[in-house]
Amino acid sequence: MNRKLKVEELNRPEIDQFKKIEKLPVVVVLDNIRSFHNVGSVFRTADAFRFEQIILCGITPQPPHREIHKTALGATESVDWSYQNDTLDVLKKLKADGYKLLSLEQTSDSVMMQDFKPEKNEKYVVILGNEVFGVQQEVIDLCNNVIEIPQEGTKHSLNVSVSAGMIMWHIFSHLRF
Repeated sequence: MNRKLKVEELNRPEIDQFKKIEKLPVVVVLDNIRSFHNVGSVFRTADAFRFEQIILCGITPQPPHREIHKTALGATESVDWSYQNDTLDVLKKLKADGYKLLSLEQTSDSVMMQDFKPEKNEKYVVILGNEVFGVQQEVIDLCNNVIEIPQEGTKHSLNVSVSAGMIMWHIFSHLRF
């Protein structure tokens, strides 16, 4: 019989243990995200995949906030995060520190997600843009790659939290396994 596991059987680390565990060299930058729920979801996903940190920029809401907590379920305590006003300044510094900048957007030269193969010896920044306007052109111009999630329906985009989960899993699956 295929039995659902109990929480105590999952052997998850406590927050203090998690803080000491080596993280994948991936930073998530949320650039002017409006939705508290999207922010909380990204925190929870970054915790699940042991990403290095999240940087909240511009108008992106910051913890502590009950609307973020609803979806983060405590991940704002386990995942390192900071707030910076200017996204471009943050990205220029990360790029100078050797990170490869990846924005998730639809552009004339974007690479389909399934064709992008993250390399284990690299450090990455995943940039997610505003729910209405997407990633700023100035940010795209600074990036090493623009990743696109293929879609075949009538809508031209996915929810930020869905897109984040997909690209974060894609990177995790290549760097971890």
